[in-house]
Amino acid sequence: MPGFLRTIASRLTPALRGHTITQRATLYSKPGKENVGLVETFIGMTLFSLVILGPSGWILSHLEDYKKRE
Repeated sequence: MPGFLRTIASRLTPALRGHTITQRATLYSKPGKENVGLVETFIGMTLFSLVILGPSGWILSHLEDYKKRE
């Protein structure tokens, strides 16, 4: 009998809380309007890597300068 009461309680709980808001993601499943070529991919990946890895590489290469107190 406790399982039956638990089932009833779980089904009544959302009704007692009032209206529930459901969020839906806006996803599109259509293919892109233009194909991205090899050159655009290479340039994009190069710039992305440079932007992400450039500052950390700069800091690591100048680490000894940052350790010195003047």
